Amino acid sequence: MQASSLAAVSCDTKPLTTVRRWAVEDVLALYDLPLMDLIWRAQGVHREHFDPNAIQRSTLLSVKTGGCSEDCSYCSQSARYETDTARERLMPLDEVVAAAKAAKDKGASRFCMGAAWKGPKDNDLDRVLDMVREVKALGMQTCVTLGMLKDGQAEKLKEAGLDYYNHNLDTDKEFYGQVIKTHTHDDRLDTLDQVRDAGINVCSGGIIGMGESRKNRAALIVQLANLPKPPESVPINNLVPIPGTPLADNPRLDPFEFVRTIAAARITMPTSWVRLSAGRQEMSDELQAMCFLAGANSMFYGDFLLTTGNPDIERDDALFARLGIKAV
Repeated sequence: MQASSLAAVSCDTKPLTTVRRWAVEDVLALYDLPLMDLIWRAQGVHREHFDPNAIQRSTLLSVKTGGCSEDCSYCSQSARYETDTARERLMPLDEVVAAAKAAKDKGASRFCMGAAWKGPKDNDLDRVLDMVREVKALGMQTCVTLGMLKDGQAEKLKEAGLDYYNHNLDTDKEFYGQVIKTHTHDDRLDTLDQVRDAGINVCSGGIIGMGESRKNRAALIVQLANLPKPPESVPINNLVPIPGTPLADNPRLDPFEFVRTIAAARITMPTSWVRLSAGRQEMSDELQAMCFLAGANSMFYGDFLLTTGNPDIERDDALFARLGIKAV
């Protein structure tokens, strides 16, 4: 599909939903559409594959916080930066299960567990496997984010009943080295390959607002959409600048640019769950509603997202009621 044909899309054109391979120029053409045309197209794609008034809700718990050896410039959990995030050991199993039960009672359907590791050691993984089994037994979908995996670890997670493995690409390959130097973009792709080969659903997205260009954002979307199979879940994070990290003073991204990124993700990955993730605390109800209109149909639900704040449950419930949205 040529960029020129995308740029000519009008509100009278039926949205296209099947594109096997995307080019950066194609996605840049989407970004360049008038915002109302872009949202209209994304909403059309969304309605072909999902209930437009249903949002999947996930809760994320940090089961092991701080002390990570990696140098991700946005992250308060890196041991290389002086932040307010304290280093904590892996949580006991009973505390994790109690948190999962509470999340389920409050309406979450998926429970995600994150650990600040470059990658799990085998003895630590064994403890996480117990968490996966116990949360799965509650009738919830399970997800973990543990860093980069070694051979055989994805298979163990699959045997324990894991539904999703989260490993974000963060940003496109060209910009990646300006954010992270302790591992490569290809390292992340290798872990995604292991997860997919083990039969686990892939959860992978990125962070925008780290100083990247619009072309970098478009390239990230292309890299995700052109994976052998697009991720089943695509979290789109809006950078939360954290004091003590190298990106602490980054200016906030134009909110309409965030909406455009949501719409581009929806159009290029029609059957994926597109999730509002970090940065939602700073969004108004109106901006969140615009993101839903642009094709976001999943969000993190609860008071915290690893180590950053998240809108409280009462606010989210009130927003759902105002918009006539149901949780799934």
